Amino acid sequence: MERNTEQKHTEEYDVIVVGGGPAGATVSAAVAMRGHRVLLVEQHTFPRYQIGESLLPSTVHGVCRILGVEEEMARAGFKLKRGGTFRWGRNRDPWQFSFALSPRLADPTSFAYQVERSRFDAILLDNARRVGVDVREGCRVTTVLADEERVRGVSWTGPDGGTREARARYVVDASGNGSRIHTHVGGKRAYSDFFRNIAVFGYFAGGKRLPTPNDGNIFCAAFDEGWIWYIPLRDDLTSVGAVVSRENAAAIQRDPAAAWRRLIDSCTEVRTFLDGVPQATEAPYDHVRVRRDWSYWKSRLWRPGMVLTGDAACFVDPVLSSGVHLATYGALLAARSINSVLAGTAGTLDEDRCFDEFEARYRHEYGLFYEFLVSFYDMHQDERSYFWKARKVTNVGATELEAFVELVGGLASGDTSLTGPGQADTRLAATSSALDQAVGRLPDSDGLRNPLFESATIRQVFQEGAVLQERGVFGGPLEDEAPVRPGGLVATEDGLAWADPVSR
Repeated sequence: MERNTEQKHTEEYDVIVVGGGPAGATVSAAVAMRGHRVLLVEQHTFPRYQIGESLLPSTVHGVCRILGVEEEMARAGFKLKRGGTFRWGRNRDPWQFSFALSPRLADPTSFAYQVERSRFDAILLDNARRVGVDVREGCRVTTVLADEERVRGVSWTGPDGGTREARARYVVDASGNGSRIHTHVGGKRAYSDFFRNIAVFGYFAGGKRLPTPNDGNIFCAAFDEGWIWYIPLRDDLTSVGAVVSRENAAAIQRDPAAAWRRLIDSCTEVRTFLDGVPQATEAPYDHVRVRRDWSYWKSRLWRPGMVLTGDAACFVDPVLSSGVHLATYGALLAARSINSVLAGTAGTLDEDRCFDEFEARYRHEYGLFYEFLVSFYDMHQDERSYFWKARKVTNVGATELEAFVELVGGLASGDTSLTGPGQADTRLAATSSALDQAVGRLPDSDGLRNPLFESATIRQVFQEGAVLQERGVFGGPLEDEAPVRPGGLVATEDGLAWADPVSR
């Protein structure tokens, strides 16, 4: 609950960040790098387990380089990922999605990593400490302090059981999908019926690898009941998970390990990869886990004094490995807005304009991935399967389409091409057809051109990530950055604040 209270020993900061995962560590470091006082409160003690192990190049060469941890990432020995391998769509043979064949992802940065999240997240959190963030682990936020005008701070319970209080100009909720405080921003979580799935996952002590140079690729295979991921984390560790319809939830919850094994056996390629390989026994990889893999977004992402980022703000189906990208990208957007307001920049960069830019860009990026993934699911044609029949563009409900229009259309993102469910339905069907045709041209590719990147949808999905990489590698985008909407802002040269392109 919100309350307005005064206590004697209240600590004062510029920003309080709740949650120390990739989103929280990113926003806190990016604000501290501009000289501001930042407190980060994390419920757990790191290292801690987390799912979401496959990264995109924009996180490695964009966000991590801006934060100053790219070299540490390289030294960590994470498995190199050059793209993705899919058995998905009409072609029953696996096909490659290679980062190297994108004209904007040059060879030196045309890779990402498969990471053990306990190690990756610790790298980001330790970096936040190094740049001056006051990190408190083992602390649970209990109360958001607010008045009628804005959020003012939080109180939390420390490891010793005592209650503490801190106040700041901004509170950032980066506490994940289980956030207990996102409601203080207002609005509601809109859940996607299209992606309302359930995931069951675990680990094996090894497993077959794809032929080099794609031995570090994520492998995603569609089968009758859904799809499976296969992620090589180390030579002796592989993450394997199945994403299936929510109607399977009861059976999975009764015996997760048995359901996991049965689903793996249902996918020929993955079953073959794991023939004779034992399940992992090292902690924390010795458990089979279940997660409701539901996609959602908040109808509001900020209010005066408080902003949401990471899974506290939104989550989308993981088949394109977009989770950490969206979390760190949204966190960087939030940091730009916070830094701009705290700097007291003269002129027109007031709080509303800075945070409207944050929300517009965050919604725009989420909307691109959401649209791509709906179309990507639609590509897989299996009329015998309940799972795939339910995930055809033609079966997207009117309510879902209305929510999609609200998410990506109009003033929020500058996209005025959608005025109702009818146009959204048409656009999703066209996107699905274009993706299907691009994948169909892959076998005839000469190795110098990738038909996938000739698809306008894929180019748009990776465009902002490519700009992030260019900023990390070259200190700025290779082309003049344009606002994503009329009257919008652009990033400063260091990528940590906003600038008005009109006054530059």
